[in-house]
Amino acid sequence: MTPQQKLAEGLRAMGLEVSSEQQQQLLEYLELLAKWNKVHNLTAVRDIDAMVTMHVMDSLSVLPHLSTARLLDVGSGGGLPGIPLAIVRPCMQVVSLDSSHKKIVFQRQVKAELGLTNFEVVCTRVERYRPDQTFEVVISRAFSDLEEFTRLTHHVLAKNGVWMAMKGVYPYDEIAQLKACEVEVIPLRIPGLEAQRHLVLVRQSR
Repeated sequence: MTPQQKLAEGLRAMGLEVSSEQQQQLLEYLELLAKWNKVHNLTAVRDIDAMVTMHVMDSLSVLPHLSTARLLDVGSGGGLPGIPLAIVRPCMQVVSLDSSHKKIVFQRQVKAELGLTNFEVVCTRVERYRPDQTFEVVISRAFSDLEEFTRLTHHVLAKNGVWMAMKGVYPYDEIAQLKACEVEVIPLRIPGLEAQRHLVLVRQSR
């Protein structure tokens, strides 16, 4: 099975409607990631076939739970989940933030080559980031534990916004550390991925 076939089948299994043009962009992104990875070590996953499942489909698994006009991806590394989400949701403004210069240079290259006009890349630490307006959703795939994630990004989250943290096994200990927050944990199903995945939604208690 080719990466193209694997992606198409995976998206169908997840019930996601993604156009053929968007699927092609997702594959082009992975090709760039694999190419740059040989020099810059952006991800531990080396094979494009594995990247389809572990990076793209994993990133897109949050789509059914995502309804926002503006999203901030914190600690995005090689652009995950921000770039796949920006590709599939062209009407959503995605800001991708990371403090690693080489990773940001890669993301800017992806933005240019794929023509992602709804995708903005920022190179800084999140505690120093002062956007013109706050975000309804702040998401992270591999940034830190929940307490640190919410504490460091509190100033960029809109008043009634939600933190979305993509996690592996159910993070009981991390949730126990949160204070004055409402927490919802949603199991994620990614075709071809045996490992557990959970999406943790955190809102400030009113």
